[in-house]
Amino acid sequence: MKAVILAGGFGTRIAEESHLRPKPMIEIGGKPILWHIMKIFSAYGVTDFVICCGYKGYYIKEYFSHYALHHSDVTFDFRKGTEMIIHHRQTEPWQVTLVDTGLHTMTGGRVKRAAPYLGEERFFVTYGDGVADVDITKLLAFHEKMGKKATMTVVQPAGRFGTAEIEEGCVRAFREKADSDSGWINGGFLVGVTPEDFPGNGGFLVLEPSVLSYLKGDETILEQEPLSTLAAEGELSAYQHRGFWQCMDTLRDKEKLEQLWKEGAPWRIWEK
Repeated sequence: MKAVILAGGFGTRIAEESHLRPKPMIEIGGKPILWHIMKIFSAYGVTDFVICCGYKGYYIKEYFSHYALHHSDVTFDFRKGTEMIIHHRQTEPWQVTLVDTGLHTMTGGRVKRAAPYLGEERFFVTYGDGVADVDITKLLAFHEKMGKKATMTVVQPAGRFGTAEIEEGCVRAFREKADSDSGWINGGFLVGVTPEDFPGNGGFLVLEPSVLSYLKGDETILEQEPLSTLAAEGELSAYQHRGFWQCMDTLRDKEKLEQLWKEGAPWRIWEK
């Protein structure tokens, strides 16, 4: 299966960093948060990625074009012109497809533009700004058990997000969040897709290819009409994740993730 990562937004809520580079390239522990997300998936055998680029997308392309060089022992022999000898390559077995999905395209539109690279199989969708210790294998097994067109990972953070009403494992509706509410929100691990600027979206989904027909064009916001329609049709299941989840919306979130990294990082599942 492939994992689609939404990496094209402007990241306006963390402008202190995003004015220099796209939000997914902001570093935690010396590595872009995008790298952390990819490591989470690859820990479960998902190594084929489709990254939806937009704002400063060239930054992401340059990162991967030099990835092998930056993770290898290298000899430059200037006596023979510009000969380069790679001695020991320490790169992951990833296939990375970088898709220019437009500067102002919405989340659903970005996934739609990536469709030519997805084939006819189900796929994961997540945001390029959140990490979690979600068990991807269990998420996929739940999706297969429920037999719906889409599965959304939901979490229960404190505070400021809209919530999903869940009944018998399915999402029935979405509603805005009250301060006193501690309901389930979209945690962003979708076997399918997730939104960058939708209140409460964390980033892990699973989708069947048929969901692409719900995405009309560049203006489509995945987290609004498509997911709401799927919920109304009884085709959106909810995988309840009770472990760690954290998005990086603000500088404060980044600082929190940096501290957690120093303390062992609960999402660092690839070393467990």
